[in-house]
Amino acid sequence: MATTTARDQQLAAALVQTMHRLQDLHAETSRPLGLTPQQAHLLCVLLGGPLGMTELSRILSIERSSLTSMVDRLERRDLVIRTANPTDRRASHIELTPAGRSLAHDAHNAVVDRIEALTSDLPATARETLTTTLQTILARA
Repeated sequence: MATTTARDQQLAAALVQTMHRLQDLHAETSRPLGLTPQQAHLLCVLLGGPLGMTELSRILSIERSSLTSMVDRLERRDLVIRTANPTDRRASHIELTPAGRSLAHDAHNAVVDRIEALTSDLPATARETLTTTLQTILARA
């Protein structure tokens, strides 16, 4: 059985702290837009195109019933619409309305701007190394 070194613990602690800080940033940037962090996440995911409820549930790591309630609220605000799934008439796709697309871009840009502010003074080589390292970790997840 392998033992965890102090260095491994520092890496894990730094990644966990980063995750929490990014969640906080996401919440801080969502509130002024009138969104919960989960709603902002859903809108940003839909920037990639319409998705079914099962796929959204998996991506957002939430139960279908919670997702349905969230979609209902966003639909009432004219931010998303349900459209017929062309291959399964029992299912629907969720897609952004023009207002939803605009708000999704605002939410995404707000988070990116905050991250840019936090990392702007890092040397270019450190930014590149951090980007490559995080992409490698994410590809394994």
